Amino acid sequence: MTSILTNTAAMVALQTLTDINMSLNETNNRVSTGLRIREAADSSAYWAIATTTASDNGALGTVRDALAIGKATFDVMYNGLEAVRENLQSMKELLVAARQPGVDRANIQTQISGIITDMQNKAGASVINEQNFLSVDSSAADYNNLKDVVASFERSAAGINISMVTLDIDNIKLIDPAGGTEDGILDIDRTGTNSTTASVVSLTGTTISSLTDSTADLDDLDDYIEIVDGALIDVISAANEVGVVLSRVESQERFVSLLVDANERAVGSLIDADMEEESTKLRALQTQQQLSVQSLSIANTSAQTILSLFN
Repeated sequence: MTSILTNTAAMVALQTLTDINMSLNETNNRVSTGLRIREAADSSAYWAIATTTASDNGALGTVRDALAIGKATFDVMYNGLEAVRENLQSMKELLVAARQPGVDRANIQTQISGIITDMQNKAGASVINEQNFLSVDSSAADYNNLKDVVASFERSAAGINISMVTLDIDNIKLIDPAGGTEDGILDIDRTGTNSTTASVVSLTGTTISSLTDSTADLDDLDDYIEIVDGALIDVISAANEVGVVLSRVESQERFVSLLVDANERAVGSLIDADMEEESTKLRALQTQQQLSVQSLSIANTSAQTILSLFN
């Protein structure tokens, strides 16, 4: 039966066209944005996972920046210690040369004084981001011997955890007035085996110009050599400690970079649109839309065929 009041075929065609247009709009959005899931309504579970992971990745990006700054800081300290180690080696060699009878110790003293000044300048110049861990005052009210670098941002069922790479600068500081009591590697009081000298490797110590070839003076000179060698060993140990921490920071920096990339891939796999698939789907929906429009047009004109029965 054909009715001129209810066009069932047109209703079905219109509903089909509406569904196709909705799918076409959704596909168009995916193609234009490149995203399969743009909001929670698209998939609440995947959207929540992707949003949380992206947020954590932002924090990891900050961790990566902090590691880069920490690496630069430790690198400056390491280079400062290495430069001072070379100075102490030269100083030790000069003192050994001064042990030779008849040598001009006043001339050697001039070189040693220059080295001492050079070490002081290098310790004071080992600054980055207004921080110097080689020349410090441990008696200052805000002094903290533990220097931390943010190493990771971790999320678990127990909550958020921030890991650190820590360096104790009490073990590496070169100069530390400490309220009048020197406590750095270079300015701490040291006593040789003969117990004839003290505070030799300080910024104002090590005076050999007046030493003679007497037994007492040579004992003093031996103490100077021993004390410089002790400071050299301490600087080598300090450089080793900084080197270990620097290696940890470099390793963590590489790991965090890999982790950031992995998280970005994970987020992409959850919310990114498959452009090949969406392109194929778009073509198919456009064809279906055209056919649906034609079907609706045919359904709307079918009632007019009834007029031919009345001619």
